Parts: sequence; structure tokens; C-alpha cells
Amino acid sequence: MNPVIENYEFLSSLTAQMRIAATHGQWDQLVELEKQCSQHIEVMKTQDVDIPPSESARLRKLELIRKILADDAEIRNHTEPWVGQLQRIMHSTGQERRLQQTYSSEY
Repeated sequence: MNPVIENYEFLSSLTAQMRIAATHGQWDQLVELEKQCSQHIEVMKTQDVDIPPSESARLRKLELIRKILADDAEIRNHTEPWVGQLQRIMHSTGQERRLQQTYSSEY
């Protein structure tokens, strides 16, 4: 098999696992998979050379890229509300801390 296609196949399997982890709220697993994904992309950058692929390889690569992007969109649908919730919690905690510091210093 074409090594470039193998790389995209592996990346697609990682993003599918990330989508499943995000769907189930498995945030630690999602973070770990994201690290693996980033590392694999760095490897792919050095191996995805400008050798003209066959028509079938080009079509398969395009199909895989579309699937990866669809998985990414689904991951974002699950993570953006979670990130928003974390931001609200952190903001609220920061406000509480400032209030405590303000009122503690007055007494």
C-alpha cells in the first residue's frame, strides 16, 4: 500500500477514536489521542512528498481527508461546550479569589 495513504488511514483512525472519546466525555483519553494525532501529523509532514499519486490513491486520500474533517467537526461540537463550561468555572473561581483577597485585606 502507498505509505502516504497508510499515514492518512492511521490519522483517520485516531480522529475516529477522538470523536468517540469526545462523544462519551472521556476528556483524558481525548487529550492523549490529540497528542498522538499531533505527533503523527508531524511525521506525516516529512513523508507526504510531492510524488504524483495514482488516481485511486488521490481519491482515497481525498476521502480520508473529508472523514478526518468531519470527525474534527464532531469533536468540536462536543468539546466547545465543555471548554466553555471550564472557562466559566475558572472565571468564577478567579472572581471568588479576588473577592476573598479584597475582603481579607480589609480586616
